[in-house]
Amino acid sequence: MTNILARFFKEPPIKPEIQDKATVDKMYKHWSIRIFLSCYVAYIVAHFCRKNIAVALPFIGQDLGYTNTQLGILGSSLYMTYGIGKFINGIIADRSNVRTFLPTAMIISAIANLCFAYSAVFITPGHVSFFGLPSATILLWVLTFFWGANGWFQSMIFPPIAKALSYWLSKSERATKWSIWSTSHQLGVFTTVMISGILIGHFGWKTAFGIEAVLVTITGLFLYWSLRDRPQSLGLPDVDIYKNEPIEKEEENKKAKMSYFEMFRKYIVCNKILWLLSIAYAFVYVIRFGTEDWFVKYLMEYKGDSLAIATAKLSSLAVVGSIGAIAAGWFSDRSKSGSRIPINIAFFIGLGVCLFLFHINTIDVFDYVLAALIGAFTAGPQLLLGGVCALEATSKEVASAALGFAGMFGYVGAVLSASGTGFMIDTFQKHFNNGWLGAVIFWISSAIVGIMMCLVIMAYSASQKKKLQAQTVEASDEKETVKQ
Repeated sequence: MTNILARFFKEPPIKPEIQDKATVDKMYKHWSIRIFLSCYVAYIVAHFCRKNIAVALPFIGQDLGYTNTQLGILGSSLYMTYGIGKFINGIIADRSNVRTFLPTAMIISAIANLCFAYSAVFITPGHVSFFGLPSATILLWVLTFFWGANGWFQSMIFPPIAKALSYWLSKSERATKWSIWSTSHQLGVFTTVMISGILIGHFGWKTAFGIEAVLVTITGLFLYWSLRDRPQSLGLPDVDIYKNEPIEKEEENKKAKMSYFEMFRKYIVCNKILWLLSIAYAFVYVIRFGTEDWFVKYLMEYKGDSLAIATAKLSSLAVVGSIGAIAAGWFSDRSKSGSRIPINIAFFIGLGVCLFLFHINTIDVFDYVLAALIGAFTAGPQLLLGGVCALEATSKEVASAALGFAGMFGYVGAVLSASGTGFMIDTFQKHFNNGWLGAVIFWISSAIVGIMMCLVIMAYSASQKKKLQAQTVEASDEKETVKQ
């Protein structure tokens, strides 16, 4: 059985390179578009089995009688397993077949969603006691287990996508097209929120998990047909060579002699810039998941919105967020300093201001505008810190692992967001009778810490640049001395 699975997921071998240029051009045009669109669709649909809980959360709490702290524990179970799994599965995905790895992850995530939703059918709070414990407590453990398992399976989805994009996109187009691909997250959240809102409003919260699991399964089967692994597995040349991109031959020769784990050590474990980016990325996720997962509940409880209006406002956050991602990529590509970090600082400042204004705003229409801006200002650092910046700080041979490493830190922030937000709501409600003020203070504080981390990255990068310049001058002086 183990051998069968190993063969099923094993990375396909490199085929002899096709020599006919016309055939190569035709195949590259076809497969690069097909792979990109497949990855785009995959990540949109993957959200059906991850962000459905954002809309279902208030109704799970009402139906099962759970507190905000308990709901926070439930939600954080996915982030704990997702964060660890994203890193580990990134290492595995670097050596696996994109075509089999990604569809499998989609399908087993769908199964976990079904188990999560319908376990509440078999264990009813207040009706049965297990081992002397209230059935509500047992059900919370069961739900937490299945949602945590879903987090692990969801963590298998992004790494093969990262691998595919890093191999099929050349250096000169990577930032722009990656920013376009990143809009799949916002579109995925928007689509999930709208579908989940309709399903819950008409049929109850369990259908948001059951029906959407079926849609994810169908998409997984489609992806097995549409995806392929690296260009070399189809007999095509490396994308940077094909598009005549400048390649550092000395660095490439060094990498050719290194094993995967030697590259892993150099470009990930001992990569200080990647560590700093990852820590900053964690605070992006505190805000991202704080807003995405708690906004519906916040709007219904604090602002008195109906489910329909609350989901519409959350949808505006998701839709306009995609524009923020593209804008961040565009501006950072055209930065005169060549650094993407100042763009992140600007977005963090805008994010903190918009969160404050959103909380104090009393004009309904402005809620839509401010929610949209919050989405845009969150999407920028999400794209840059844990995506493009992390990718540029490492090597494409370990791209999945590097982005998984950053993602792991992101989901440490997500765990902190889920449990921390619930805790702050209950604490501020108890002491100040204003629970949601605690949540907003928590999110704004995270934006401030994000700014501070970006300043640290800028300072460290500047010191490293000066050090490299000094070494270059010293080496040049030594050569002149030898000549003399």
